[in-house]
Amino acid sequence: MRLVIIDKEKHKVRINRFFKWLLYMVGYTIVFIFVGSFFKSFYIDTSHHYLIYPAVAVLIIYFLNQTIKPMLVSLTIPITGVTLGLFYPCINLFILKLTDWILGSHFQLYDTFIALFIAILLSIMNFLMEELVIKQIIKRVKRYE
Repeated sequence: MRLVIIDKEKHKVRINRFFKWLLYMVGYTIVFIFVGSFFKSFYIDTSHHYLIYPAVAVLIIYFLNQTIKPMLVSLTIPITGVTLGLFYPCINLFILKLTDWILGSHFQLYDTFIALFIAILLSIMNFLMEELVIKQIIKRVKRYE
């Protein structure tokens, strides 16, 4: 399995989807572990099988970020522009609340401010993952092509 896929005909370089998925899963998990250890108003069920519901929550968030989030970002460009980008974490907040609704009692966000804090951390993590990891790998591969 290749880490980077090079399409010489289209002059494109991209990260393998599985590797990109794995990077985001690790990033989301780190955010949830960090927040879960400090705040009691955030709950992920770990009683039956220790990692089942955290893994499912991370998978749902990743899936929603890949499917629904691009549409939401497109629809809210005017609001995001007027607020100078401060509305963007609200999209992540919506994704978190949707995950809360899907998983029911196994994933709970009791406090809206903690959910907003998690959404901001997810926004920062998404930015850092894209800018500092994925784009840097692509840039290095292009340099050695």
